[in-house]
Amino acid sequence: MKKTYILSACIAISALFTVSCSKEYLEVAPESSESPATIFATTDMARTAVNGLAKMMTTQYLGVQGMNGEGTIINWYNNYMGNDAQKCNLTGWTNTINSNWHESPTSNYDIYPWYYYYKLIGNANAVIEKIDAAEGPEAERQFLKAQGLVYRAYSYLQLVQFYCRRWSDGVVENDGIPLRLDTSTGDLAKSSVPKVYAQIYADLDEAIRLFTDSGLTRYTCYSNFSDHNFLPDVDVAYAVYARAAITREDWANAAKYAALASQGYKYMTKDQYMKEGFSNENDEWIWSVYEAEDQTLYYYSFYAYIGSNSSAGSCKNTPFAISKELIDQIPETDVRRTMFLVPTEEEFADKNLNKTNGNAKSSSALYKRAKSQYADKMFETSQVFMYMQYKFQAAFMPGGGCFPLFRMAEMSFIEAEAACHTGNEDKAREILNTINQVYDPEYDCTKTGADLLAEVKLYRRFHLWGEGHDWFDFKRWGDTMVRTSIAKGGSWHANFAITVKPDEKNHWTWTIPNRERDYNKLINKMAD
Repeated sequence: MKKTYILSACIAISALFTVSCSKEYLEVAPESSESPATIFATTDMARTAVNGLAKMMTTQYLGVQGMNGEGTIINWYNNYMGNDAQKCNLTGWTNTINSNWHESPTSNYDIYPWYYYYKLIGNANAVIEKIDAAEGPEAERQFLKAQGLVYRAYSYLQLVQFYCRRWSDGVVENDGIPLRLDTSTGDLAKSSVPKVYAQIYADLDEAIRLFTDSGLTRYTCYSNFSDHNFLPDVDVAYAVYARAAITREDWANAAKYAALASQGYKYMTKDQYMKEGFSNENDEWIWSVYEAEDQTLYYYSFYAYIGSNSSAGSCKNTPFAISKELIDQIPETDVRRTMFLVPTEEEFADKNLNKTNGNAKSSSALYKRAKSQYADKMFETSQVFMYMQYKFQAAFMPGGGCFPLFRMAEMSFIEAEAACHTGNEDKAREILNTINQVYDPEYDCTKTGADLLAEVKLYRRFHLWGEGHDWFDFKRWGDTMVRTSIAKGGSWHANFAITVKPDEKNHWTWTIPNRERDYNKLINKMAD
């Protein structure tokens, strides 16, 4: 793979630099001087362009340190702002962590997801639009076009979750985003949320058809690659479909496609979950982001913000921690709890444990246990905070490694949640018991009704912690975010101890950036 990143998907088509606004807004320097005709002349060349879409998921944007593809979306937008993961003592980021940028249309935090995903869409559109004329086997054209459709569907799903109201809010006046389905760059009105989801479904239906008709897999279409998990295939299309359907509260399709996406995959074993650090693909990963040592983003890589063993200052000085409220609901028989530094009563009572921010001084019992029990999972000079995480570890320094976007466990929790809503409680309990007994042999779910749904949500939050679901899940559920300070019995720094109701913070909806409004004269209108 590393030898085939000849260019990023910022292909030299001026339209692709102006995805949703004018050239002044989105212009970047192309990384290839090849013309579109050359790039899509053959399926071999087109493979390089599609490979560039994967590279876009781990590339720096807007000239801002840290705004790097999917890693930024997971950490800054879902973990930082969520209910269950605290970036310990990072008080300089209080506005970000407390979701204070939702209605700041000039802020880079508001601009970034819009810029990044429309850029990805624009380049996917080029593949979809031009691949039919490429010289090469029809099966390869079909497979590559299907991949472009998956990228587009995934990007629109991300955008609709950020910049539109939750599905349960119903149809809200003037709520929507532009649907750009080709490489043109003119003014474009917004499409409603139902129309956006309809397009996501249509793209995925067509992608599944093309993947199937091609008879190819990501291994056969990219036979010269040594790594394949970063490449979309039919399983990825199923997985995106399942996530889109659960977000849209389409329970039947959520269950259907989650089951299809899971076929052929295996849950991470107890040892894998506890020892591998989530930085190298395994038999559970369906789709991931690839990062190698010769293509690293160094101190702005995904694990440079979350990896417990990372040498980056962001990890050494302000590690991630799970919320006490969440982990206290998980039995001590569950080995997944050992991925977090849960203090004992004696350790919490230690006068050398800061009761304001959870920081443990070197003389404290908690500090000594962390440096002994978790020495192989943390950088030697890392500070120690109660409830800090050891689930995510960098594969190489300062914070590099691959990370999953979709894995089988998420599909199982989607299927279980959908089962709760369709009255199939036996199925939901079966799924919970199957996945949780891998890590807690004593687990046995007998709950029913609302308690069963709450159990599914609880274990989804715990098992998928830190993987980019936190803020999105609380938004779609319409659940209130409650962070309790240490002084009041929780684990949060006082700066971050907030409560946010579903109808607050602009209904958890990011505003459309001013730069889009400046250059798209139809952005305030709704399409027919």
